[in-house]
Amino acid sequence: MNIVVLTGAGISAESGLRTFRDEGGLWAQHDIRDVATPEAFARNPDRVHGFYNARRAHAGRAEPNAAHRALAHLERRWTGAVDIVTQNVDDLHERGGSQSVLHMHGELTGALCARCGARWQAPAEMHPSDPCPACGEPATRPDIVWFGEMPYGMERIAALLSACDLFVSIGTSGHVYPAAGFVQQARALGAHTLELNLEASAGASLFHERRLGAATELIPKWVDELLTQG
Repeated sequence: MNIVVLTGAGISAESGLRTFRDEGGLWAQHDIRDVATPEAFARNPDRVHGFYNARRAHAGRAEPNAAHRALAHLERRWTGAVDIVTQNVDDLHERGGSQSVLHMHGELTGALCARCGARWQAPAEMHPSDPCPACGEPATRPDIVWFGEMPYGMERIAALLSACDLFVSIGTSGHVYPAAGFVQQARALGAHTLELNLEASAGASLFHERRLGAATELIPKWVDELLTQG
């Protein structure tokens, strides 16, 4: 049995990383239009870099929690494929031990040249004047998918959804597309669908099964059950 796991901000919340839409979340503190669009970067690259520099530092201090580690344990023990598709830009899945992780919204640890498309490891702080190591142009931006841009790996994600037997959504709001539509795609192709979340998502009715609670409690318990049954 092949498993695809979609993760959102909720899985990293217990590691101290803010979610986006909750009261006090990142979008309550910052206007999306000022820090997370190509237009914002064109208007004020210093502000955008400052926002992501702060997020990079915060994520770097965070530690993987029991939910991240449980998914890594599942990947090691499961006889079929276990692929994580994450909306998160932190690297807590990797630091928690997971190997097969697709970051559809990019990564805080990555830098991208807006001019030539080169990618490299981001330094702790990035600035508009930083030259691209490939072409030398001062066109450095975070390797983050902003609002209005196409998420990464969509063809790969479509292939994973078509081949999975179990689709699991963890810690997602169900508001952000195209990720919010993955449950419909997987279900239409015959997969069993399960939501594990602190509270029901906007697309909760689309899942065959739902369990609510803290990720650090739900995920290890679910993984133990799956490995015992499998």
